[in-house]
Amino acid sequence: MKAVSIISVPPPSSLWTTIRSVGAFNVGCSFVALWALVKVLKALRWRLKTTQLRGPPRTSFIYGVSRDLASSKDSGGMYERWATEYGVAYMIPGVLGRTRIVLCDPRAIGHFYARETWTYVQTPLSLAFLETSIGKGLLWSQGEAHRRQRKALTPAFSNAAIRKLTSVFYDSAYKAKGAWDTAVESSKDGDTIIEVQNWMNHISLDTIGIAGFSHDFGSLDGKHASVTDVFDTFGANQQASAVNEIFILLASAFPIIIKMPTKRTNLFKKLSVTMEKISNDLLIRSRREKDANMNERDEEKSIIGLLIKSEGQDAELHMSEEEVMAQMKVLLLAGYETTSISLTWALIELSRHADVQTNLREELLVFGADPTYDQLKASLPYLDAVVHEILRLHPPVGEFTRLAAADDVIPLSEPVRTESGEMTNSISITKGTLITIPGAAINRSSAIWGPDAKEFKPDRWLVEDGISGKAKEVQGHRHLLTFVDGPRTCLGKDFAITEFKASGSNQPVWTLFTAIQTVLSVLVKNFVFEMRDGPDTPVEVARGILPRPRVVGEDGIGVPLRVRQYE
Repeated sequence: MKAVSIISVPPPSSLWTTIRSVGAFNVGCSFVALWALVKVLKALRWRLKTTQLRGPPRTSFIYGVSRDLASSKDSGGMYERWATEYGVAYMIPGVLGRTRIVLCDPRAIGHFYARETWTYVQTPLSLAFLETSIGKGLLWSQGEAHRRQRKALTPAFSNAAIRKLTSVFYDSAYKAKGAWDTAVESSKDGDTIIEVQNWMNHISLDTIGIAGFSHDFGSLDGKHASVTDVFDTFGANQQASAVNEIFILLASAFPIIIKMPTKRTNLFKKLSVTMEKISNDLLIRSRREKDANMNERDEEKSIIGLLIKSEGQDAELHMSEEEVMAQMKVLLLAGYETTSISLTWALIELSRHADVQTNLREELLVFGADPTYDQLKASLPYLDAVVHEILRLHPPVGEFTRLAAADDVIPLSEPVRTESGEMTNSISITKGTLITIPGAAINRSSAIWGPDAKEFKPDRWLVEDGISGKAKEVQGHRHLLTFVDGPRTCLGKDFAITEFKASGSNQPVWTLFTAIQTVLSVLVKNFVFEMRDGPDTPVEVARGILPRPRVVGEDGIGVPLRVRQYE
C-alpha cells in the first residue's frame, strides 16, 4: 500500500515570515516592475492606435522640446515654424518621453472645441495647479459640473447686465483721467511720464470690484488693497531660478510636484489665501444685505448675488460653499489680469502707431459724448477694430493643453504627412493623448492671416478682404482663439471688450470686451501717448501671474509712456 503524501499549507504567520525573508527591497522591485509593465502596455496601445505624426526632434533627453518652448521669447513663432515644416498637425516630444499633438488646423480645432470638458479635459497638472491656487471653480470643473457652474453665472454676463455696468467702467476711466490731468498740468514741459501698467491694474481692480462684487477697492483713490500687494509681487519676481524652472517642467509628468514649496508656488498659495479672505468678507456682507432685503432684486442678477442665490439647497443650480468661494477667486483673478494686460498692450500699440492713435481719436471726437453700451457695440467701427487687433496679437493666454479622456478621430481641413510618409485627412487619438492648441501662434499665423499677420493693422477688420479665407475658417469670436470657443468660451468677453473700448483697447475674459472699450474711449480722446524713448522702444514679455508686457530694461513690469493732454 502506497503512502499518501499530504501537502501541508503553511500558517499565515509562516507566510508573513517568508515575505519578510524575501525583503522589502524585492517586494518594492516587484511593484515597480508591475508599474513599468502597465506603462509599457499603455505606451504600446498609444503607439498602435494613435496616428504617428512628424515633428521636431528631441533637443533634451529629459525635457524633449519643453524647455526650449519655456525659455523662448517667442514660443508662438516656434509653433508656427513647426507647422510650416511638418503640417497643420504634428507631434512634439515632451518631458520624460511624453508626446503632445499640436493642432494648428481650423477644422481640427473646431472639432476639439465642440468636445471640450467631455472628451478633452484638463490635464492632471492643470487640475492640481488650479485646485491649489484658486480652488474647484469654473476653470477647474469639467463635464456636468462645469455646465452647471457656467449656467449659474451666465445671467451676470448677459447684454442687459453688462449694459447696466457701463457707467462703472466710465467712472474708473475718469478717475484715472483726473489724476493724469493733474500730473500733466503740474509738469513744466506740458507732458509727463506715466507708468501705465500700474494704472491699468488700478482701473481693472476697482472696476471688477464694483461691477462684480459691489465693492470698491479704492485703489484709484490711493487706498491700499492687500490683494494688489500679492499681484505686484508676481510682477516683481522676474528671475526664475533654474530649480524653479525644472520643477515646473517635471510637474507635467509628476503633478504632485506643484504642491512642493517653491518661491512661486508659495506666492500662489499666498494669493489664494488673500483672495479667499477678501471673497469671504464680501460674501458675508452681501448675505447680510440680502437678509435685510436691500436691493435683492438687482443683487440676484449681479455675480455675487447669483453666487449667494446658488448656495441655497433648493436652488436649481446649487453650488457648494467651496465652489462659491472658488468662483469669487476665479472672477477676481481672471478679470483683473486679462483686463489690465490687454489695456496695457493697447496703449503700447497706440504709442507705437501714431497714425492709428490719431484715427481712433478722430472717430471718438466726431462721435462726441461718451458712447452708451449699445453704441460701443455698433457705432464705433474703428474702436472695435483696434480692440480686436489688440486681442488678436496679444491674447492673455498663449496656449493650452488638454488630455483626451476617450478615443477620438479628429478631421483635418488639409492632409498631413505621417511619420511613415503616408498622407492622412484625419488623426486617430487614443485616450490619454495630450493635445495642445497654440492660440497665440494661430492668431498671428501668416498661413492663416496672411503675410501681414505679425503687423498691427486695425484696418484689416474694416475692409472686405481684410480677413483671409483661411482665417474665416477659425471657429471663435471674430475668428480669434483669444476667448477660446465651445463650452469653455470666455464668459466675460463682452464685458472685457466694453471696458477696453472705454479706454481705447479690447480683451477677453469676464466682461472684458466692455471694460476695455470704455477705458480706451476716455483716455484716447483726452490724451496723446508716446513711448518714452521713441516708437522703436523694444518691449518684451515678462513673468506675472499671466505673461505681461514690459519695456526692456525696466524693473518688474514697467511700461513708462510719455503722456500729454490732447488740445
